[in-house]
Amino acid sequence: MRKRKIIVNSNCYHGYSVFDAVDGIAAAGFRNIELTATKGWTEHVFPSMSFSELQDVKDYIAGKGLSIPSMSGHTNLMDEERIPDFIKNIHLAHFFGAGMIVSSIGEAHIADKRKGGLETIKRNISLFLPLLERYDMRLSLETHGEHGTGFEIKKVVDALGSDRVGICYDTANVIFYGGIRDDKDLIYSASSVNYVHLKDKAGDEKEWNFPALGEGYVDFKSLLSVLDESDNPSSLSIEIEFTKDGPSSLEEVNRALRTSAEYLKSMGYEL
Repeated sequence: MRKRKIIVNSNCYHGYSVFDAVDGIAAAGFRNIELTATKGWTEHVFPSMSFSELQDVKDYIAGKGLSIPSMSGHTNLMDEERIPDFIKNIHLAHFFGAGMIVSSIGEAHIADKRKGGLETIKRNISLFLPLLERYDMRLSLETHGEHGTGFEIKKVVDALGSDRVGICYDTANVIFYGGIRDDKDLIYSASSVNYVHLKDKAGDEKEWNFPALGEGYVDFKSLLSVLDESDNPSSLSIEIEFTKDGPSSLEEVNRALRTSAEYLKSMGYEL
């Protein structure tokens, strides 16, 4: 089993403050956080916040002993008008010292105003590739929505041909959006994966039900073995999104994160 960096996506604390997220992540024994800047959903940090507010968040995270290797900055990359917003998110990720920024190809939680094919996506992403180069940052395109499989996103990654861009393989989204229940999709796309959202799935395929790790039916052992066998070093970022009703309390989120920590340790991973 390959040693991997373990991260927690602050989106686990959707509906709660970024400070609640930092407290819970640190208390569960984790050392890395993926900050969420998703418009219309979880804006734990966002470009519209003041410098003072952002610095307060940065200082608070450092004070809890956490590092910030990545940021979720989901934006519709098919919409040319939204590219300036994503560029701001790249600057924001750099401010926090993140070397990885994650986005879906379409909007994550607000309606797409515009859609486009492969050439449109390629053209739009090419607009900010120089900025990724300047900041020595990588982009990870998440399996989400109509691009819900590794197979679909690999088309984009292959067309771009940049080592700055890869796939964020979300282990539950490929079920929810892509209908994938085995490891064949990951086997096909593993060479392009540069980040993993480690998320469990329970209930029916199209049911919004993403519990603590180990409480659903995702075969993590098989999926992670694919990465090991491919010599893929991708970090694992835990994401828990509960049911459509959300968690009942902050303590439920904290419990789910502690459960996930114990699950990963039982698999042999170090937090």
